[in-house]
Amino acid sequence: MNSIDKVAPAENDQGNPYLAGPYAPIRDEIVVEGLPVIGELPTGLDGTYMRIGPNPITPPDGSTHHWFAGDGMIHAVRIQDGKALWYRNRYIRSTRVSETLGEPRAPGPRYERGDTVNTNVISHAGKILALIEAGGFPVEVDPLLGTKAYTNLDGTLQLGGFTAHPHPDPDTGELHAICYNGGNLEFIRHVVVGSDGKVRRELKIPLPDGPMIHDCALTERFVMVFDMPVTFSMDAVEAGLPVPYVWNVDHPARVGLLPREGSADEIIWCAVDPAFVFHPCNAYDLPDGRAVVDVAVHHKLFSEDTAEPGGSKVTFERWTCDPKAKTVDRQVIDSVPQEFPRYDERLTGKPYRYAYTVTLDEGRDPPFHGVIAHDLETGERKVHDFGERCIPGEFVFVPRSPDADENDGWMMGYVLDVSRNHTDFVLLDARDVSADPVAVVPLPQLVPLGFHGNWIPAEAV
Repeated sequence: MNSIDKVAPAENDQGNPYLAGPYAPIRDEIVVEGLPVIGELPTGLDGTYMRIGPNPITPPDGSTHHWFAGDGMIHAVRIQDGKALWYRNRYIRSTRVSETLGEPRAPGPRYERGDTVNTNVISHAGKILALIEAGGFPVEVDPLLGTKAYTNLDGTLQLGGFTAHPHPDPDTGELHAICYNGGNLEFIRHVVVGSDGKVRRELKIPLPDGPMIHDCALTERFVMVFDMPVTFSMDAVEAGLPVPYVWNVDHPARVGLLPREGSADEIIWCAVDPAFVFHPCNAYDLPDGRAVVDVAVHHKLFSEDTAEPGGSKVTFERWTCDPKAKTVDRQVIDSVPQEFPRYDERLTGKPYRYAYTVTLDEGRDPPFHGVIAHDLETGERKVHDFGERCIPGEFVFVPRSPDADENDGWMMGYVLDVSRNHTDFVLLDARDVSADPVAVVPLPQLVPLGFHGNWIPAEAV
């Protein structure tokens, strides 16, 4: 165990919800080996589940602190031969974290506005990369979660930082991303990272107002750009808000269809009613030239209280973009509030049948409480409710084998039990998420609510 004596949660949180309860930062970096397993872990799973999230290393100002701004911490469980070999958690060694711990500054280039990285963790080109949006550079970490270096991808990322949500093309092995730099009111970028881990395309896309673009979507023809009415605000900066974005009624909502190798002036902009999209699910082209994307839709965001990201309503919808009419048809798949959509990423950019989300019930405290598996062909939905005081994070799909059918695999993620102040790693059978878990691994310490993660197969790094 590595006890971080200098770290302490905020004592005067001033009622800030992101510094208390399931969001409260933890104190220690630990390693615990030989975890207990309830049920049976599949012997075919060989890899590490990693999930990152914010965990302030020094007490922040409770009057302004935002969940999105905390120092990044990865929590991981190593699975092999039906055993849970270990759990460990480690901070990303930003300048602030390194100075707090009395360690040398981690090597590598930094984004001028800061080097906190706390939003996603992926594997690509034999490396594990921790990610953040709005201009931050990726951080390469080792399989034991140690920070190796900040990276601009061998100097090939030249016009700014990266994104929290690149999408891998299963046919080419490339990553496609839409990137923006916080405060840049002139352009965003389409960035393509090759299977060698180096940028081969970095296209400037002129865009006014500096919109927040958390994610994108990929079809076989297009990269989808979600230009929504949440934009950069100097008033928010001057007010000291750590997330300086507001709902902008003067910024039209639209979805851009960028041909994968096209220029910025070839983007087809399709108008849509004002809304905000953090996370799309999958997208694909229709034979008639239209493009489909399934999205978790926030009907409004940062409109009244910029200290919280909550919107008035969240629904799971299918958006069909018509490049001829330049319109978007919105159809509600499920009106139950839900977020963190995932799917079988072997089908990225192709027609697919199954989507998986986490329920978001604003009438419950805490709001996240279950996992939904959607059959998008039949409309059937299966739900696993973890219980009144249990909070699931994002659940990711892992196929049973490389050639398994869609939906033949597992859903995995962390579930925080507020009543027991405890977190489990939970494995569900994707074919019937409503059934009892396939396996539960009780973790040796609480894992605060966080953001995104992935299954990192052992052979990937």
